[in-house]
Amino acid sequence: MVIAELNRTSGTVRDAVTNRLLSGVEIRTSDDFAYSSSDGHFAINSDDTDLIVRLPGYLPQKVSRDFPLNLQLQPFTPKALYLSYWAADSDDLREHLQQLVAETGMNSLVIDLKSSRGDIAFRSESTLAREAGGQRVRTLKDLPEFLAELKEQGIYTIGRIVVFKDNALAKHRRDLATLTLDGYLWEDREKLSWTDPFNEEVWDYNISIAEEASKLGFDEIQFDYIRFPAKSDLFFSQENTGDNRVAAINGFLRQARERLANYPVQISANIFGYICWKHKDQKIGQRLVDLAQYVDYLSPMLYPSGFPHGIPGYKNPVQNSYEVIAHSLQKAQELAGLPAIRFRPWLQAFQDYAFDRRSFKADDIHAQINASDASGSHGWMLWNAASRFSLAGLQQELPYGELNLVDASPKAGDSTILTRAEEREFLYPHL
Repeated sequence: MVIAELNRTSGTVRDAVTNRLLSGVEIRTSDDFAYSSSDGHFAINSDDTDLIVRLPGYLPQKVSRDFPLNLQLQPFTPKALYLSYWAADSDDLREHLQQLVAETGMNSLVIDLKSSRGDIAFRSESTLAREAGGQRVRTLKDLPEFLAELKEQGIYTIGRIVVFKDNALAKHRRDLATLTLDGYLWEDREKLSWTDPFNEEVWDYNISIAEEASKLGFDEIQFDYIRFPAKSDLFFSQENTGDNRVAAINGFLRQARERLANYPVQISANIFGYICWKHKDQKIGQRLVDLAQYVDYLSPMLYPSGFPHGIPGYKNPVQNSYEVIAHSLQKAQELAGLPAIRFRPWLQAFQDYAFDRRSFKADDIHAQINASDASGSHGWMLWNAASRFSLAGLQQELPYGELNLVDASPKAGDSTILTRAEEREFLYPHL
């Protein structure tokens, strides 16, 4: 039953497929918010005509405050390819990826909106973006039209925004940059500079870009490089301690969530693969249990090549892709105390660089996909920095879900829960 008293709205929320009443659904207006109860009911007080409705595992919605308000959320599991900043400038590459999505049963694209060089792919209203040179090369000049085309094809759109690795802004505004201890502008191994993750003007700049993308109609905003450089001898505007780093990353995500709350978008954050295995911030400000409070999905980069020290029981991850993905997702769920649906991993679709230089072909890619599916994660995303995907590389005779999670269960006497001593040896074998 729906009751209307002045500005009060109440109703129910159900799963559109099973008709099951849903609890924990966020219903929000500009001046109030509520969560549905265990029986699927909610009540909210607001003069707004529109409500934003979202729950992890479902498509976000913007609905009019009609009566009766019996809401239905559509479950959705993204299976995504990656469209890089420069690939987006090629009509042929765009069409190729759209065709692959259609032919392989995938349903999503991760689209670069802001690169690590600080370029912004679409026309931004940000004065700072123009002053810093972030609008010199726009590879998505037709972004509104492109988004409309993708929506017509039923493709879920994830806008990727690189945050603190921002060469253009750091070089334009030294007061916003990460510096060396002797006061010089710091550059990483790619000769790119970073902004200071403590600086709230940097936060505001990146969140403003996310707001613009949300207004354009993206289904999800994905923040990448929400971390400190993995280097201790640098100068920031605050003392570089573990607690301060974690507070800065959490503060950025908290502000982002608050400012994006009135748009029908989900929020995700990319994290290091090894963050799934430990409690501390790994000197970069990412602590799993904290991050989960401010985003809908955590996206660990579970590339087997990205585990140079292996994981317990598996010294060569590229020979055990399924096990690396499965164990890492299990460990992440345990550390964060979260259900599997709150995780959506990045998987490897590029040549190994850490072990035997093998090419990751269909069987390697599908082993990762099967592990992610068996773990119950909220889909997966395939990373290839140049967006070089082929139909042959994504197809195999055996269907998804060929393997079961039990295939990766620890051997007798093994454990995926590490003692502190084991964890130290595992993560820092060179010390």
